[in-house]
Amino acid sequence: MQTEKLYYEDAYIREFEAEVISCSRLTDGKDGTVFAIELDRTAFYPEGGGQTADTGYMCIDGNDRVRILDTREKEGRILHYADYPIEPGTKVEGLIDWDRRFDHMQQHSGEHIVSGMICKRFICDNIGFHMGSDTVIIDYNADVDRVSLNEIEAEANRYIWEAHESRIFFPDKEELDKLHYRSKKEIAGDVRITEFPGADICACCGTHVKNSAEVGLVKFISLQHIGKGTRIGLLSGKRALDFLSMNFEQNSEVAKAMAASLDKTASVYLKQKEELKEAKFRASEAEEKYLKYEAEKYRDKGNVLVFEDGLTADGVRKYCVILGETAGGRCAVFSRDKDAGFKYAVIYPGHDIREFIKTMNSALSGRGGGKDGFAQGSVQAEEGQIREFFSSVLA
Repeated sequence: MQTEKLYYEDAYIREFEAEVISCSRLTDGKDGTVFAIELDRTAFYPEGGGQTADTGYMCIDGNDRVRILDTREKEGRILHYADYPIEPGTKVEGLIDWDRRFDHMQQHSGEHIVSGMICKRFICDNIGFHMGSDTVIIDYNADVDRVSLNEIEAEANRYIWEAHESRIFFPDKEELDKLHYRSKKEIAGDVRITEFPGADICACCGTHVKNSAEVGLVKFISLQHIGKGTRIGLLSGKRALDFLSMNFEQNSEVAKAMAASLDKTASVYLKQKEELKEAKFRASEAEEKYLKYEAEKYRDKGNVLVFEDGLTADGVRKYCVILGETAGGRCAVFSRDKDAGFKYAVIYPGHDIREFIKTMNSALSGRGGGKDGFAQGSVQAEEGQIREFFSSVLA
């Protein structure tokens, strides 16, 4: 007995009555034992065509609720993966997770509209479609540029707001032969066509909105060139609205911190970034002058151990190199880390200091290393312990 596919008759069915045909133990998964339930009729859409499966519940006598975790079609059978078994012959009421289903309808319909427009403009094919829990990913065998994508986004949203009725049908062979429709593969048997007139006509087994206006809006959120093709990230409907709302909140916080208007955050950021770069350069120059001045205190003193707080890892390295040129021996610089311990750099030009660093790291709970007479890292030790170690080495 073949299951009647109610989701093809009406994608808006949220509740339905059915009879259990079979129930079998499927596997022991992370959520416990899972059971595969087959019904004589179902509105649960099984995963397929890039669209994620429906979830929801089955109710027995209006009371006991069995959770449907997933829905799959295997060898023509539609299996509802449940967390509890139901005896064959039992009458059940199916309850679709409508928020999830409608989200899928918005994402899938939005993808059709933009794919139709992209494929028409670039004379290409949609060669991949995946509906994730947060983003829809689409692959095209064409080099789609950012400017064109922005234009298509605007065109697609105009189309959506014009409220075009969709058409979903199974054409006979004669009608099918006359249709110019998109399809990722050869299809045997009946072909189900989804059409958004003027935007797209495509072979598709998924669920879709009745009217383009129900998509709400579409928003491209990523563009990546892969080989000779392009991968695009798309959001439709509530996902797009939530994304734009999140961006508005984030931009508002940034604007407040920068004392900028919402439409000027990017330009203000770039200006401040350049100013910061210049300030860092001036600070680096000043730091280097200061370190050279301090290093003169150790002119020709040979082996030197210096503590200088407030240095970055790069500052520690810089000071150590300057000391090496000034003092002429084995020089070590330690600067207190803001979390714990010290950052360090050790230099002894022309000497192999790897064994020394290995011993030091072991004695002072350190990590790090280097080559060619220079090493850098950090230790988890107190200043007194560091001084004691170097004193014992020099003794």
